Amino acid sequence: MKLSVIIPAFNAAGTIDQQLESLATQRWSETWEVIVVNNRSTDNTVEVVNGFLGRIPNLRVVDAPERPGGAYAINIGGRSARGGSLAFCDADDIVCDGWVAAMGDALARHEFVSGPFETKRLNRSELTKHRLNPQPGGIQEYVYPPYLPHAASANLGVSRGVFDQLGGFDESMLALYDTDFCWRAQLAGHKLVAEPKAVVYYRFRDSVSGLIRQAFSYAMHNVFIYKKFRSRGMPRLALKHGILSWISLVLGVKRLARRETRVLWLWDAGWLAGRLYASIKYRVLAL
Repeated sequence: MKLSVIIPAFNAAGTIDQQLESLATQRWSETWEVIVVNNRSTDNTVEVVNGFLGRIPNLRVVDAPERPGGAYAINIGGRSARGGSLAFCDADDIVCDGWVAAMGDALARHEFVSGPFETKRLNRSELTKHRLNPQPGGIQEYVYPPYLPHAASANLGVSRGVFDQLGGFDESMLALYDTDFCWRAQLAGHKLVAEPKAVVYYRFRDSVSGLIRQAFSYAMHNVFIYKKFRSRGMPRLALKHGILSWISLVLGVKRLARRETRVLWLWDAGWLAGRLYASIKYRVLAL
């Protein structure tokens, strides 16, 4: 088996059929499989997946029942995979035409790859259509503070050897475990390479509460990895930047009145609250 496509899934019955529908149309000259990792779903996710048996080559469901968490689910999928290369995508997104071939061919040339997001197709509500694409070119730059590039596990590929060498994703993290994985891989000498043909249609959270919770969680984990990687060359943050961000948030409250800027203000509010909470929790100044 050349490639294993791994999809972690928790209560994904409402969206995973779109992802599997796209995978059912994929063609590649090499052998590949699709593993859906059922992470304690209470809906009919498994039944939806089973409806694609026979339409997707080597499709199977693997259970991850011990605890919730994307990193844990991905690791269960990776350890049960038969492929020499592993490609990760999410149950609520849609891989584009040719994604499997693009990922498979890229991983034949490189040991660590990622692809771009397209964010217009699946995000047309007032809350989502004004969000910025976090990964338009396949690799995200990390700028606060400037450090190594990274990519989301919603569109990421790695060789079996690198995955095993790193011990998979950090299961203690509920978010940004993909950033952590990317950094550990690069610090171990593995370059992250963008494959422009491996495009994923990416879906944002489509509720105010979901948006704020995600921003809060991402910010918390950004502080966590800041503390974790300070000893590995990550620059120190300046306190004045955090203070200025809070001032900008307060002065920019008028952005709530405009639809195209409201979502950005809400994200910033959740983000700054998460950083403040995590700075106290982890005893590190990272506003």
